[in-house]
Amino acid sequence: MNIYDSQTKYGKDEEFSLQVARGLIPGHSAITVFGYNPDVDTSEESVWPNGGTVPHPTAASVLKVSSTDAADASPSGTGARTVRITGLNGSFNEVSETIVLNGQTAVNTVNSYLYVNGLTVTSVGSGGANAGDINVGTGTVTAGVPAVLYDMIAIGYNNRTTGHYCVPTGYTAFLVHGLFTAGQASGSTSITGKLLVHSPDDNIVRVGAITTLNNGVVQYMFNYPTAIPEKSCIGATAIGSANNNSVSSMFNICLIKNFQG
Repeated sequence: MNIYDSQTKYGKDEEFSLQVARGLIPGHSAITVFGYNPDVDTSEESVWPNGGTVPHPTAASVLKVSSTDAADASPSGTGARTVRITGLNGSFNEVSETIVLNGQTAVNTVNSYLYVNGLTVTSVGSGGANAGDINVGTGTVTAGVPAVLYDMIAIGYNNRTTGHYCVPTGYTAFLVHGLFTAGQASGSTSITGKLLVHSPDDNIVRVGAITTLNNGVVQYMFNYPTAIPEKSCIGATAIGSANNNSVSSMFNICLIKNFQG
């Protein structure tokens, strides 16, 4: 059996970031967070498909997972059949589980979640993708939509596109790279994009980065990565100078386990 290992052991160069992505550096993880909002208007919104802002709950809760389409169901649905949810519990520790979908009927999570960091379709039927919006939230579920939405997978995406991430306890997230893209039919309006950092210690939301653009893309590189402490959340938001803008975001972080002497 062939065993593939780090090339640095053989005197060859291999980028540190590649080694992190390959899981060769203990205590380090590479995380990429994508966000997309198809309709940003003149009020500041999170970069996610639902519009408005991603909620910051005050207590961990059992979540309800459902779809707006009955085809997203196991074992014989043509859409998504199972999803994997990853997030933080009330102690800000990582928890995850696989949910077997039941169409518009809500399925409760086993774990309680304070934040959702990942939501991915893990099995599908003949359609190859989720047929409806897959929603995760709390409260009364009506036609697959919970009263309070925590996160979602938009129709056909098979993965969340929520520009939001919360740092587990015992870790520090180092922001190394990000970008915003924006487009508008007229091409004459601008977008202001922000990366906001929310600290639970003082409950203050601070601007980690800000940029303006008009029908294009802006990237920013942090030669000295920005440290985001444990239990903090980083989220992308945008606001347009006029209505009807499509906005996407992406940021890369290196998640490093805190040193324990």
